[in-house]
Amino acid sequence: MGKFYIGSTDDVDRRVREHNEAELGAKTFTHKLGPWVLVWSQRHVSRAAAMAREKQIKRMKSAKWVREHLLNGGVPTRRD
Repeated sequence: MGKFYIGSTDDVDRRVREHNEAELGAKTFTHKLGPWVLVWSQRHVSRAAAMAREKQIKRMKSAKWVREHLLNGGVPTRRD
């Protein structure tokens, strides 16, 4: 409940679609945990900068940290 996917891409809409559409991602880990909804994104000047930020966020290993620091305390949560 309240899981976040952290990743980087040059096409956010395509990436969300890939994680949610059965024919595109039925065998992937992220597809099994979906459906996914984009709740936050950030632009970067280079792929290297985006990957560094992704790594920084993943180091936090905490949905609570994501909610408090990236989403200002609020995020829709999915209840199974």
